[in-house]
Amino acid sequence: MQVYFAPLEGVTDSIYRRAHHAMFGGVEKYFIPFISPSESLTFSSREQRAIDPRENAGVPVVPQLLTRDADRFVAMTKLLSDCGYREVNLNLGCPSGTVTAKGKGSGMLRDLGALRAFLDAIFASSALPISIKTRTGYQSIDEWGALLELLNAYPASEMIVHMRTKAEFYRGHAHRELCAATMETLRAPFVYNGDLFTIEDLRAFESECPNARAVMLGRGLIANPALAETFAGGETLSIDRMRAFHDSLLQNYTNLWPQKAVLGHMQEITQYMLTAFEGPMKARKAVRKAKTIDAYLDAVNLAFDTLPLRESPGFYLNEIEF
Repeated sequence: MQVYFAPLEGVTDSIYRRAHHAMFGGVEKYFIPFISPSESLTFSSREQRAIDPRENAGVPVVPQLLTRDADRFVAMTKLLSDCGYREVNLNLGCPSGTVTAKGKGSGMLRDLGALRAFLDAIFASSALPISIKTRTGYQSIDEWGALLELLNAYPASEMIVHMRTKAEFYRGHAHRELCAATMETLRAPFVYNGDLFTIEDLRAFESECPNARAVMLGRGLIANPALAETFAGGETLSIDRMRAFHDSLLQNYTNLWPQKAVLGHMQEITQYMLTAFEGPMKARKAVRKAKTIDAYLDAVNLAFDTLPLRESPGFYLNEIEF
């Protein structure tokens, strides 16, 4: 079973992806955080860096588009094809209120008629094969049957399903009980997403759904950057490997960004990383409160020097308050 790295806005940028790919194995595809095509059909400077083939050299990346405008989607696939990309992912899964209020992301799941018209248009004219990342509905999982029937009408290259509704956001538990019936119905290869945070979670899912093509990991893989590698039979995470990865990220960001931007970005990444340690609350608080890079490094180094990794490193949202 393959592992894909989910796109996390503000975390998995090209610097992060290159560093992770260089130091850890097991990830088949890295999904680029969404691009939202503008009316002018030009890329922002951030988006241009994200998709620049030079920024992703040697890393197997897939661009993701977030839009409800079929013409913009199709035009953007042509630009991405010209950049050398061979597939594109449609974001029907983002539950953010600022996104869904504009009828984008999982906001498109509210009106299946409009969604059908959009899919008709993009699948008729896209310059690239399209995979879809979706949720199970807008308000209720009772919507999944009708939504799945609609999605099944299109030749998606893959169907990546986060097993929650838009309304559930990231609360509660993903509805893994829907996987078996989904795979029986779905025409496209199935990729599961949701609440796979540790190696035990991955192995349990593989046992339950051995015919899934892949799993998509986000928070669990940021907390334990060796998670995919371990699942593939490779090395487990060690403090030395975690520290080397952290230091590589810090150096690479420092080489390109002003210190204030580096500090804020590394604080966000490290909040995830520290959930892989035993008793991280004091260190996480110190990292969060740091006002300078030196204070931040004091907090991080104290954690690396004094805290042991959990027996099963991963993301533990229910135990740790963000």
